[in-house]
Amino acid sequence: MPDELLERLRRFQTDAFPQQRSLFRHLVDDGQHPLTLFIGCSDSRLVPYLLTGAGPGELFLVRNVGAFVPPYDQSQGFHGTAAAIEYAVLNLQVRRVIVCGHSHCGAIRALYGEVAPAAQNLARWLDLGREAALPVAEPGPEVMRRTEQRAIVLQLERLMDYPMVRERVEARALTLHGWHYVIEDGEVHVFDVAVGAFVPASRADNAGTGPYLLSSEEDGLDASGVPLA
Repeated sequence: MPDELLERLRRFQTDAFPQQRSLFRHLVDDGQHPLTLFIGCSDSRLVPYLLTGAGPGELFLVRNVGAFVPPYDQSQGFHGTAAAIEYAVLNLQVRRVIVCGHSHCGAIRALYGEVAPAAQNLARWLDLGREAALPVAEPGPEVMRRTEQRAIVLQLERLMDYPMVRERVEARALTLHGWHYVIEDGEVHVFDVAVGAFVPASRADNAGTGPYLLSSEEDGLDASGVPLA
């Protein structure tokens, strides 16, 4: 029986790699300098390079169930996502952090259901999204959409608890972006803190604007884009 994965590896070396050999050589000689940290759900239907049109060396990628951000205080134990955030901000000095969720997310649906008893790590991990859940017994399409988007904003807020993130956001050296990819439409909705909602990219005038710190004269919002009053 043919080994499909082995064949794909061979095709990469013989077909794809030669077309970008010089680029990979440059990335080895000069190192990586990505401008964007992309925190995305592990769902196989979410393909960051297709969404952004990025190539090798442009995105520092982190994938996990639900595109969740663990707390900075390590109350959830060790985790690679927290380490990746620190490395991207402190070592790579990225200019943007994107948290990208999506429609029909299994992690979000699991917030409303049961988790297999053997999935102890998954059950604990889902706690990072529970604040986004709405008080309903059975979520319909609209509740799912709202919960998916609420979860994205929750992760953006949690990012602001990372000292190195907050420091660079305050210095206007780093911007945070919340994206909700609607798989069936092929469109990303970006979180606009000014209107407090997700806006389709086809109608948006920016790639997402929050959370970020506003001056005291600006709209009376806190760092998460939530009214202070």
